[in-house]
Amino acid sequence: MRVEPQQLKAFLLDADLVSEEKFEQALKKATKSQKKLGDILISDGLIAQSQLVKLEAYILGIPFVNLEKETVDPEILKIIPEPIARKNNIVAFQKRGRELEVAMLDPDDLRTIEFVQKKADLRILPRLTTPESIKNVLRQYQKTLEAEFGEIIKKDAGDIRAVKEDEDAEETVELEKIAQEMPVIRIVDTLIKHAVLERASDIHIEPLEKEVVVRYRIDGVLHEAMTLPKQTSSGIVARIKVLSNLKLDEHRLPQDGRFKVETEEYKYSIRVSILPVFDGEKIVMRLLSETAKALTLEALGLRDEALERVQDNLKKPVGMILVTGPTGSGKTTTLYSIIEILNVPGVNISTIEDPIEYRIPRVNQTQVKPKIGLTFASGLRALVRQDPNIIMVGEIRDNETAGLAINAALTGHLVLSTLHTTDAAGAVPRLIDMQAEPFLISSTLNIIIAQRLVKKLFKEKEKYYLKEAELKNIGKYCDLEHILKILKEEKLAKPKQSFKEIPFYRPKPSRDCPDGYQGRIGIYEVLTVTGTIKELIVKKADANQIQAQAQKEGMRTMLEDGFVKAAQGITSIEEILRVIIE
Repeated sequence: MRVEPQQLKAFLLDADLVSEEKFEQALKKATKSQKKLGDILISDGLIAQSQLVKLEAYILGIPFVNLEKETVDPEILKIIPEPIARKNNIVAFQKRGRELEVAMLDPDDLRTIEFVQKKADLRILPRLTTPESIKNVLRQYQKTLEAEFGEIIKKDAGDIRAVKEDEDAEETVELEKIAQEMPVIRIVDTLIKHAVLERASDIHIEPLEKEVVVRYRIDGVLHEAMTLPKQTSSGIVARIKVLSNLKLDEHRLPQDGRFKVETEEYKYSIRVSILPVFDGEKIVMRLLSETAKALTLEALGLRDEALERVQDNLKKPVGMILVTGPTGSGKTTTLYSIIEILNVPGVNISTIEDPIEYRIPRVNQTQVKPKIGLTFASGLRALVRQDPNIIMVGEIRDNETAGLAINAALTGHLVLSTLHTTDAAGAVPRLIDMQAEPFLISSTLNIIIAQRLVKKLFKEKEKYYLKEAELKNIGKYCDLEHILKILKEEKLAKPKQSFKEIPFYRPKPSRDCPDGYQGRIGIYEVLTVTGTIKELIVKKADANQIQAQAQKEGMRTMLEDGFVKAAQGITSIEEILRVIIE
């Protein structure tokens, strides 16, 4: 029941969608690369995916359905279990009596059709659809899972026994038993699975006086996920301690650990921090995907001249590259992306981190362990003796680490690190505060990248124009004339347009995206240490003087970069102001 190339050719030529010459070129390419002809036609831009699927459906005599904007009844959706639906790209979307209509990408997959037929005990009517349609319906499983999770937790929470924390061996034995009981296992597994489906980066489990609150950090913002009865607290803590190989009977001191979860759909390393609080022990779990690949600098949000400045400085074999910003601004992700670019067989890369967020092949990563004396400073001393070309120091926190990092950059290494400052220019006074000599900073520092993360607008967004009152408010924080000039340079505004005539975008809440935002992107300012900047550093100039000179030399601030992204419809002005105006 497959579409033969000659059949496809005849219909494409008849519909005047592709020329014969281009079709033959695509056919040769498909044969050589052993890929599907349809995939080559789509990737070469000769035909749209929806057009191809409709054409194949017509040739095979199978009805075509478009489910890209359809909502499926949860009861019908659940007829095909989610793992089967995801693995085989097949979803149930309509039921009439004893007949079930299923949308799929491969109508030749008779085994899956037969399996669904036996499981559902219904007559299966296959329909061809697009990958986008399948993705839209698969997303709807999350909504039904959320409802099911709530039921599981309510049902199982009542079966958990609370444990009084006495300082004896009996408590440890009791906690071990509870940690292995099915209700606790189901609740912890459910919390993690739900967090993964919601794209959460962190899970916060917070004990209060009469309940336990679970919150997920999604796109940098904490959202309350669910509330559990108080008696679940000791069981959940015990279960997570067992998974993380932590001490069950230690309730007075903080503990840190790590464990992994792996299913057919995802693989995560989970970093655990447990802290004693007034009403028990608070747990924060950081979810780190082991299948995620490092993003390119373009995907992170660097663009145009800022991107060129970074790329030019990555070619330098020695010196220092600093990434600055507050906690949670994506500094480590930027450093990992830079390491991916520099990670070639001809160089030796060593890192000292706290903690190691992601494993990178062929990179020697060392975890800081202050309890045994392995600090950033002592680790950096050891790394220099390991014959590295490139050294990454997770964070410059003290005078000793700052001095050693600068010394490593002076002695023929490329040093990458992070610093907690609000902008790029502020990194220089911060290093001087750490007693680094200005002349050494000027001779080693190559570039400073400052960044923040802003939420990206979902594909459905609302266009609007700024009013006088809004412009007056925004004008308090930035130079509107200068930003207008930048927007005109970027061709985002016409030469004679005023700010009131430039379209901007705001979130449009929808069923698929309740708050109108999905995902995050960086806004950046990239300060290249030029000859004039070096002179200012040696003179111990303050951050404002360095910033002013950098802007004269073409540096765009994070605010300006943010406005460009807002005018492009990537994010909103509200988001830019939220993360920058602190």
